[in-house]
Amino acid sequence: MQRPADSPRLALSRAWRTIANAARLAIGIPDYDAYRDHMQRAHPDRAPMDRAAFFRERVDARYGRGRSRCC
Repeated sequence: MQRPADSPRLALSRAWRTIANAARLAIGIPDYDAYRDHMQRAHPDRAPMDRAAFFRERVDARYGRGRSRCC
């Protein structure tokens, strides 16, 4: 069964989301919406972190807690 062709607007919207997500990953900005969607799909029994806790956890995971790095 063949999938109907996307409208140009829908195709542009998908392309924009893909580019925006790639840019966020490249500069290290985590995607809260993707995290929340993942939690709903994969872990429906667990409550997701709120936005502030999510970003705090991501910064801690990336830079460590109180560790000093030389380079």
